[in-house]
Amino acid sequence: MSQATEGISFFEKNLTLWVALCMAGGVLISLFLPAIPGFLARFEYASVSIPIAFLIWLMIYPMMMKVDFTRLRNVRKEPTGLYLTWVVNWLIKPFTMFGLAYLFFYYIFSPFIAPDLAREYLAGAVILGAAPCTAMVFVWSHLTRGNPAYTVVQVATNDLIILVAFVPIVVLLLGIGGVSIPWDTLFLSVVLFVVIPLAGGIATRNYVIKRHGQSYFENTFITKFNNVTIIGLLLTLVLIFSFQGDVILSNPLHIALIAIPLILQTFLIFFIAYLVGRRLRLCHDVAAPAGLIGASNFFELAVAVAITLFGVGSPVVLVTIVGVLVEVPVMLALVKIANRTQHWFPKKQG
Repeated sequence: MSQATEGISFFEKNLTLWVALCMAGGVLISLFLPAIPGFLARFEYASVSIPIAFLIWLMIYPMMMKVDFTRLRNVRKEPTGLYLTWVVNWLIKPFTMFGLAYLFFYYIFSPFIAPDLAREYLAGAVILGAAPCTAMVFVWSHLTRGNPAYTVVQVATNDLIILVAFVPIVVLLLGIGGVSIPWDTLFLSVVLFVVIPLAGGIATRNYVIKRHGQSYFENTFITKFNNVTIIGLLLTLVLIFSFQGDVILSNPLHIALIAIPLILQTFLIFFIAYLVGRRLRLCHDVAAPAGLIGASNFFELAVAVAITLFGVGSPVVLVTIVGVLVEVPVMLALVKIANRTQHWFPKKQG
């Protein structure tokens, strides 16, 4: 088995295939069993779909249990890699995503995408670009032989920054793009899909470690949830696309058009972080995860926020789903690039 897939579970390795199958299944449900999405649409509270909210919690909660915030005490020991991660994720990535999406949806693809639809696609891209990865990056870091302890700190600090930076950045960029959204609804999304599962994950982690020890938690307890996130994601996609059948069938070309700026953004952000890490003479096991964290997205959060703000049948949600569709094959390509360029970086001392 190649290094590019070693360590990835069966579900994770074939995520793009599963996403495509779930898209097809959801569309078929919308065509032949429309009573199902019609029935589920009745279960809403404050414009939030309760079935989808449950599945999103199923996705996010296991990931939050993996984040060890006790490692934050080591931040001061090697801060350069953290500074790089923070700058790329919060001062560069959201704005390059906005720029690329605006360029492609409003200008390059203007013969194929109407202005109103372009505005919604831009909104989806902005929400996706403002949510750096917190879960799958552990897989990408492992595949590049990244420093696991340092990766945990990079992810943990990103989770904390999301709490204060995600809402203002999304509001700012969507405002520039001509999309107005209510602050209170966006804050509600962050509370529902970051704060609550994060608090639950911390509480569960601390309780299990206190009762059974660190080894039991890492080697037995957390492994029980290995495929829960992926299963939750796939069920969410079936529901979403059962609501989006008309949108998909009327705009099949748009999935490919949406994917182009998302893929370009992924490569751009990776190389910005990776090459700056080389310039800063970081070790490869810090620079590679820094580049991969920025390149990948917290698409579970992006999907949740898009649904809460715009509704499950919105084209905004479609953009975040296309982000899921392209994530795994593109990130595996970047893992291969990182592994083949280890010699660019200084050898780790000791």
